[in-house]
Amino acid sequence: MSEAAADSRASRRSRIAGVVVSASSVQVGAAFGATVFPIVGPFGVAAMRQLVSAITLLAIARPPLRRIGLRRLTPALMLGLVLVGMNTALYASVERIGLGLAVTIEFLGPLAIALATGGEAHGRRGPRAQDAACAALALAGVVMLTGAVGGARLDPLGLLLGVAAAVLWAAYILLNHRAGALPGVTGTAVASLTGTVLTLPFLLVILAGVPRAVLPHVLLIGAVTGLLSSALPYSLDLVILRTLPRSLFGMLQSLHPVAAAVFGLLVLGQHLEPLQLAGIVAVCLANVLTVALQGRGSGSAA
Repeated sequence: MSEAAADSRASRRSRIAGVVVSASSVQVGAAFGATVFPIVGPFGVAAMRQLVSAITLLAIARPPLRRIGLRRLTPALMLGLVLVGMNTALYASVERIGLGLAVTIEFLGPLAIALATGGEAHGRRGPRAQDAACAALALAGVVMLTGAVGGARLDPLGLLLGVAAAVLWAAYILLNHRAGALPGVTGTAVASLTGTVLTLPFLLVILAGVPRAVLPHVLLIGAVTGLLSSALPYSLDLVILRTLPRSLFGMLQSLHPVAAAVFGLLVLGQHLEPLQLAGIVAVCLANVLTVALQGRGSGSAA
């Protein structure tokens, strides 16, 4: 093997490791955030995460907002609204059904986008047989997750909140594509700033009601959640996506539900039944197959 090929392989492995670190960072941050739900609630944690994310990203991006103009910033402003709703719905779902299950339900959002765009990527209007099979596999995973066939049934409101987070994650992907036209991480920074402006007044009211003895702990957890769930993974993903094929990146996103189950157990002591674990595997496998089949189809069409 040539030295250049060896360097290329090593570089690829390091980028894959970066995706693993990013996914793990998001979920461990969410797990720590869940520890203060009894004190500030899911919305309080989401608002603190938003604030830390905005401060960090604005310091990195320093976007020239006046020069960009309101019209070009509109998708990023809308993205901020979606971020607040998505994170709040996810954390509220985590509070009711646990981290691993909530994140897996939320993961149906990007999976639905991948399935919906599969036919378009191959010049077809309708879904392919492979896409339908992947959708059926994901649906089977959801049935196993929810306890609809055997196992313990989940809290209906928790499930509904997870579905809401999934819908908002799909909207986030679509809006992020438009906001990505802005230079660097400007779109994400503006979205985080928008979310902070919307949530900060409520966050101050929530924090004012927190006992002084536990306030430093709550603020520390908020900072950790914001750094681990937003600032670090956003920065890592931005660098990784510049060189790692999007198809491989899309497959590796299946690590999120797995990481959520792992850190839900390690940090929060949330145990899952075997059938629920099988449901997580089915949803992740559906994503891997969807992205792999799209990539193969694109390659054969080229």
